[in-house]
Amino acid sequence: MQLPTNVSSLRGMIEVPGDKSISHRAVMLGALASGRTVIDHFLPGADCLSTIDCFRKLGVDIRQDGTTVVVEGAGPGGLREPAAVLDVGNSGTTARLLLGILAGQPFHACLVGDESIAKRPMGRVTKPLREMGARIDGREGGNYTPLSIRGGALRPLRYTSPVASAQVKSAVLLAGLFTDGVTSVTEPHRSRDHTERMVRLFGGEVNVDGLTVSVTGPQRLRGAHIYVPGDISSAAFFLVAGAIVPNSEITLKNVGLNPTRTGIIDVLTQMGADMAIDNVRNEETEPVGDMTIRTSMLQAVEIGGDLIPRLIDEIPIIALLATQAEGTTVIKDASELKVKETNRIHTVVTELKKLGADIEATDDGMIIRGKTPLYADGIVVDSHGDHRIGMMLAVAACIAKGTVRLERSEAVAVSYPAFFADLRSLL
Repeated sequence: MQLPTNVSSLRGMIEVPGDKSISHRAVMLGALASGRTVIDHFLPGADCLSTIDCFRKLGVDIRQDGTTVVVEGAGPGGLREPAAVLDVGNSGTTARLLLGILAGQPFHACLVGDESIAKRPMGRVTKPLREMGARIDGREGGNYTPLSIRGGALRPLRYTSPVASAQVKSAVLLAGLFTDGVTSVTEPHRSRDHTERMVRLFGGEVNVDGLTVSVTGPQRLRGAHIYVPGDISSAAFFLVAGAIVPNSEITLKNVGLNPTRTGIIDVLTQMGADMAIDNVRNEETEPVGDMTIRTSMLQAVEIGGDLIPRLIDEIPIIALLATQAEGTTVIKDASELKVKETNRIHTVVTELKKLGADIEATDDGMIIRGKTPLYADGIVVDSHGDHRIGMMLAVAACIAKGTVRLERSEAVAVSYPAFFADLRSLL
């Protein structure tokens, strides 16, 4: 795909698609609940469609019409042993959270994914689930897909996670819903809390005490009406575009502002971005608001520690942002990037260097020196099959001089099927 380059301005208003993390969880908990769940502003991207497909194979009646999804909950004991293999596609969230749910089911299931999923570590989830009593086997001792799981008769667990990962935390807590007693997860840093909020929306109980989250099982959930806010991870690409493309002003409507996800806002603020947030609402469930970003004079910052779990998915676009900030930006404590859809440390550095960025990889992050003009004389960049790399490169092309072609642009559809159309609407 030929990308727009040397863009003179980006101006207009868009609404980014529904939050991917929340869309996954709404389908999953809706499937477990008793009664009907209606999900509005659902993300119909490839990852979330994989979640729907898996739960249909588990016997759940799910109807999807664009961004509206209706789930007829199976209720306690209502999931059925699948006749076919459960294919999670490219979705790590589907794989890891589904394992937590399957751990509590008294039947056997097999789980597979695409080539990218086959490289992503599942041991961080299978280890605690085995401690709870699930029988899990697979490639390299159950650390990689394909995986086979037979669940049921789980024991409660108090688990101290070595990583701050919402997927690990969620898998264990979801399994805990099927135990008789208290299951808890303690993290080194606080990870995103969509699962905790979602369980409460479905009438369940979750206790949060500092870095420890616990559930007492068994719990009975009831169907709910869910509105999915715009995904701040998707909004991040346009926030950065608005800040670095000349003469720009972009308004993003109905963006999710969950405080465990707003690290990108903190970084933009620290860098000095000209940004405003208005009309904040729904603060007790999933807060949402409208954001406006304008072309900004930016300063370098250091990013690490507790901030990393709150912006781990935004680091590729933050790296691009840093190329246009005065000074040296250091991103550290982000080794988790190595086990995403790609090794995002390597792919971000490799692709931005093609465009002339002054960027180098470290063992747990990157060092970016700015402000650096980007150039592209017939350059071909590659998403490496990673949706966030593809969108980052499309934004980078906007400020590049010359021509840029993006290979494997179709990867963007995983989380933002209309991304390129929305970008063109701002030109």
